[in-house]
Amino acid sequence: MSAQVTVVGAGLAGCEAAWQLAERGIGVTLREMKPEKMSSAHHSAGFAELVCSNSLRSDQLENAVGLLKEELRRCGSLILKCADATRVEAGGALAVDREGFSNAVTEAVRAHPNITVVEGEVATIPDGEVIIATGPLTSDALSEAIAGLFLESRYLNFFDAAAPIVTFDSVDMEHAWFASRYDRGTADYINCAMTEEEYLAFWQELCAAQEAEVHGFEDKNVFEGCMPVEVMARRGVQTLCFGPLKPKGLPDPRTGKEPYAVVQLRRDNAEGTLYNIVGFQTHLKWGEQKRVFSMIPALKHAEYVRYGVMHRNTYLDSPRLLDRYYRVRGNERLSFAGQITGVEGYVESTASGFLAGVELARRLTGRPPLDFPRETAIGALALYVSNGSVTDFQPMNVNFGIMPPLDHRVKGKRNKNAELSRRALAIVDGLAKEL
Repeated sequence: MSAQVTVVGAGLAGCEAAWQLAERGIGVTLREMKPEKMSSAHHSAGFAELVCSNSLRSDQLENAVGLLKEELRRCGSLILKCADATRVEAGGALAVDREGFSNAVTEAVRAHPNITVVEGEVATIPDGEVIIATGPLTSDALSEAIAGLFLESRYLNFFDAAAPIVTFDSVDMEHAWFASRYDRGTADYINCAMTEEEYLAFWQELCAAQEAEVHGFEDKNVFEGCMPVEVMARRGVQTLCFGPLKPKGLPDPRTGKEPYAVVQLRRDNAEGTLYNIVGFQTHLKWGEQKRVFSMIPALKHAEYVRYGVMHRNTYLDSPRLLDRYYRVRGNERLSFAGQITGVEGYVESTASGFLAGVELARRLTGRPPLDFPRETAIGALALYVSNGSVTDFQPMNVNFGIMPPLDHRVKGKRNKNAELSRRALAIVDGLAKEL
């Protein structure tokens, strides 16, 4: 192993990048500040900790993130392998046992003979070949070092929020039932019904509830993809009913009719003892969360093992700074991966780490780049992040809109998306042979 790379950050992107490098014979020093130093959102010392939801979202090929997962599976992703091994039932989504998933990734990375883990905060950008995958919760010291590297460009921030988790035993099943929306997949979600009167009272208190102090927070700076439930509620009395509390497709078995609103709970661990409140990312004070969320009949006596939290997320102005391999333009020894690049979501972060690791390994071993085209989800995401023509850059999830349209007509959105996925996977299967 003549080549050596430092990967900073043992989250999803960092672990994936380190694994792809190590699997190709590259020596990796993986730097992780936990457990010596913990961010405001982290709770454990394990790698690949899921600080928000335990869901990696849809696993269906008619959905762009489902396609992205399948591409990563076919390319030998460590994160997807561990996610599949620790999945919990969640209908058409891929959700994992949070602790089991982190343990699986941690054990695999620590056991790899080409990876050396060094604990402790990294305050400056290391010398040599480096991939920085410190995520949206980059420490202040390293954040300042990165900002100093890009003095002539923007180094941006937004705010992110995590949903509360409750115990299954404390949910009042007299006011809830297991089902999946439109009976698609197995009945894996707990559905908590609310009447119009109950919902309106809940909505009013939610809008008026006290928020925790978050320096510099303003509603207009909230990223749309992870919006606190109280911010969403303030946008209108019916907004939640068309969002996380949408009752459509969820008839109450006691009445046979759809309730006015439905709060869904998703399993958070393999044993089914913990459930998170879907779409209830929040930065309300903990006492207010208990008071207001207890107005949901099924959660009147809920026991919270984790309240929702709000934290600052940081990302680069990547279209001006990074190329399609997530390398810094003009300084190719330095790459970034994960949410710090502006990709949004667990799977998207994994994809950026995968691509950054694979392409760096190819360069260090004298091989040409393996270009994933825009027709693939992996390539489309990297090309969007590095597209210098993008203005007002915002973090974004993978979607079919950033991929080229089909060259033939297909009726129906689901059929069209399935055809886009078929096209992408045919390309990925060919590229995977060269990995």
